[in-house]
Amino acid sequence: MTITPAYDSILDIQAYQTGKPIEELSREFGISDVVKLASNENPLGCSPSVTLAITEQLGQLARYPDGNGYYLKQAIADYTHLPVNQIILGNGSNDILDMIARSFVGQKDAVVYSQYAFIVYSMVTKMQGARGIEVPAKRFGHDLEAMKEAVLSNNDVKVVYIANPNNPTGTLLSTEALREFLQQLPEQVLVVIDEAYIEYSPESDNRALLDDFNQLILVRTFSKAYGLAGLRVGYALCHPDIAAVVNRIRQPFNVSRVAQAAAIAALKDQAFIAQVQQINNEQMQWLKKQFDALGLGFVESYANFLMVEIEEASQVNQALLEQGVIVRPLAGYGLDNWLRVTVGLPEDNMRLIDTLRSVLS
Repeated sequence: MTITPAYDSILDIQAYQTGKPIEELSREFGISDVVKLASNENPLGCSPSVTLAITEQLGQLARYPDGNGYYLKQAIADYTHLPVNQIILGNGSNDILDMIARSFVGQKDAVVYSQYAFIVYSMVTKMQGARGIEVPAKRFGHDLEAMKEAVLSNNDVKVVYIANPNNPTGTLLSTEALREFLQQLPEQVLVVIDEAYIEYSPESDNRALLDDFNQLILVRTFSKAYGLAGLRVGYALCHPDIAAVVNRIRQPFNVSRVAQAAAIAALKDQAFIAQVQQINNEQMQWLKKQFDALGLGFVESYANFLMVEIEEASQVNQALLEQGVIVRPLAGYGLDNWLRVTVGLPEDNMRLIDTLRSVLS
């Protein structure tokens, strides 16, 4: 039986490799004491108020959620000072990145993204049969000048994807640099700024850019700082006309009632987010000192992870796995000698450094 995909480019897609689950490592090596620092999850979990909100929904699991997400949209509107018609809800931010591509990118179009940026941008482009234009990175981050030239020299570009802070490298673009970039692009080219880690860099506030640029889309998630990765809920902020188009193809009930209730509670507890930021900052500084002491290079990060340069990273990663420590190898990004390490709790980070020191010696 021969199965032919809609577009040949789909055959070029490698299935997304998630961070190894704790359960899988336990089965593979028989290890019960596992530390996972691979998927940039929040080691603090979620706010206690979120747990209460989830509990209150358990008696309603037979009921469909509100398909329009009225109360969650209202909570996001209050938080961002935008009307609800400028909000899109998604089953995680990945769902929204995909919906944007399906809404605006066709087989004859092109999409611009950076080298070493989130691999999903390339995936959604190929899923549409479109042409991906990968712009070489600059110091492991986005080269906005080169990305601008890529747009201006290709009339078929429909969408530009930018991760800020960038995953997996942790680099950050200033609001001023993004404003200048947007000013130089044609209005018909959509610019998607993926802000999955924006809570870890609250000084980078790009919300004001929406007031000046109709083609801008900000995509955010509750999976990282808010600690709701297991529930899959994200949102986008954009011009009402963009939201109206994307909401036409949004799957019915794409955000569960439990996820909606949890996200509302999470958004209201900004004191918890302040605690998350403080612990992440403290432990980030501690980890950098340890990597310095080990003679390991790393890229300055504005998120909740560090990209660390290690010779024979694949072998080191395997050795860490065998001792119950999960980090993220980056060979799939063309970064063969690098590992991405999530900032964990003090005891997690100490376990990582002690194990790494043992492996390297």
